[in-house]
Amino acid sequence: MSEQPPVLIVGAGALGKLWAARLSGSNPQFLYRPQHSAGMTRYQRLDLAGHSHHHAIPGSPTLELGCPPTAVLVTTKAMDARSALEPLINVLPPTVPVVLFQNGMGSQQAIASRWPDHPILAASTTEGANCPDRNTLVQAGRGETWLGGLTEAGKAIAASMAARLHTDDSPVHHAPDILYRLWQKLAVNAGINPYTAILACRNGDILQAPLFQGTIQPLCQEVSALMTAEGYPGDPTELEARIRQVATATANNLSSMRQDVMAERATEIDFINGFIVTQSIHHGLPVPVNQMLVAQVKQLTHQ
Repeated sequence: MSEQPPVLIVGAGALGKLWAARLSGSNPQFLYRPQHSAGMTRYQRLDLAGHSHHHAIPGSPTLELGCPPTAVLVTTKAMDARSALEPLINVLPPTVPVVLFQNGMGSQQAIASRWPDHPILAASTTEGANCPDRNTLVQAGRGETWLGGLTEAGKAIAASMAARLHTDDSPVHHAPDILYRLWQKLAVNAGINPYTAILACRNGDILQAPLFQGTIQPLCQEVSALMTAEGYPGDPTELEARIRQVATATANNLSSMRQDVMAERATEIDFINGFIVTQSIHHGLPVPVNQMLVAQVKQLTHQ
């Protein structure tokens, strides 16, 4: 009997480990960075009830084409996604779906433009997970995932791909207009993540901070104006309410940007508020609050 084709996961961080656990019945495998050797990634997963589960996911720094993957999930940081795909995608069969799980926007469009003939899809997820150490994965919240195609080949298989990744514990929905989903998540991240990084706090703590209180309204006006210019509905009052709601619902969470600053890693600011700045300038829209947040976050990590 032949080996089951793997689902290849590029990026063994919190999100990659979470999906590897979720897809344990689909032969998940990690593709490591070149400096790593082949072997098992072993970790303990703590679920929402505090129960412990142990996982051992095989991985290799090279793709074994004897058994091509049924899909590739890219769960790296936004700034690493394209370089992680470069050595891989040209040796993949051209029909293998590539699903991008990056925060923010910009990296997805760059990848779809670089490989327009491949089935490139993007996902927007509200799953919450973090790794307090390399051997532990903590599920911080149960969420949902929306998935849609970016290229024509991706759009053609998006509904079937969503069904393949769907589980009862982790619903995956087909989103015909995935860019709108990405815009919605970008808008919320832009109103939470940089504040947590600058203020060195958890999500809920930003709500009472003078910096947040003094700038969140004009920030929402900037983001809403850009969304309108891009052809999507943007209401600053609704956006501010949604940001406050998410910050409250995830009050004890550390945003990914806050975690990056704590670990002295580069942040994804260029793909969140930085993307808003770049696109707003293209449309001739002023964005002083977003520019201020980008500058302050970059000072924290010397980006």
